[in-house]
Amino acid sequence: MPRPTKQSPERGDARTRLLEAARDVIRQKGFAATSVDDLCQSAGVTKGAFFHHFKTKDALGVAAANYWAETTSALFAGAPYHKPDDPLDRVLAYLDFRKGIIGGETFEYTCLVGTMTQEVHDSAPAIRDACAASIFGHAATLEADIEAARAQRGIDAEWTAESLARHTQAVLQGGFILAKATGDSDLARESVDHLIRYVRGLFGLDVEPQTSTTREN
Repeated sequence: MPRPTKQSPERGDARTRLLEAARDVIRQKGFAATSVDDLCQSAGVTKGAFFHHFKTKDALGVAAANYWAETTSALFAGAPYHKPDDPLDRVLAYLDFRKGIIGGETFEYTCLVGTMTQEVHDSAPAIRDACAASIFGHAATLEADIEAARAQRGIDAEWTAESLARHTQAVLQGGFILAKATGDSDLARESVDHLIRYVRGLFGLDVEPQTSTTREN
């Protein structure tokens, strides 16, 4: 079998290339401004290949949101913030990790599903729902550690693990918007710093750790 090329990719390879192109180009240009031609050019495939895999651009948008969820889930599942024994340390290490991966070009660290949601929340409900599944699905991965930290520290408050997990994503997405508005990634990192202080305060820790965001022993 000949080695697949951009001009003649194997079936399935063209689909992955298009999804990866969507991941990058849509984060740079936005969903509406990204054309099928843009995606095909970036992926190195023909329009025929595009429409073989996706009936419409909206269908590509749904698939791109699902692909984003799958690939980022793998990234976060293997991240080092899961290593601490203490659940609160794991939550704080997650926030450290999120801050640490903010860097490079704006499109490289901002969120595909957040970008698409802002554009199509009213006009393309199928894409919106796929984006919501990605955002809320990721938030849900934090809930067990937050709940365990609440139980361990005897926190009895109206807020829930689910609501705090959602709040982390609201702050992250808001930080990305500020970074896009200014081209300044420091504003996104600043938002995470404030989130870290907030979480530490909820659990009765000093809001300004001496050396790291993990709790003192």
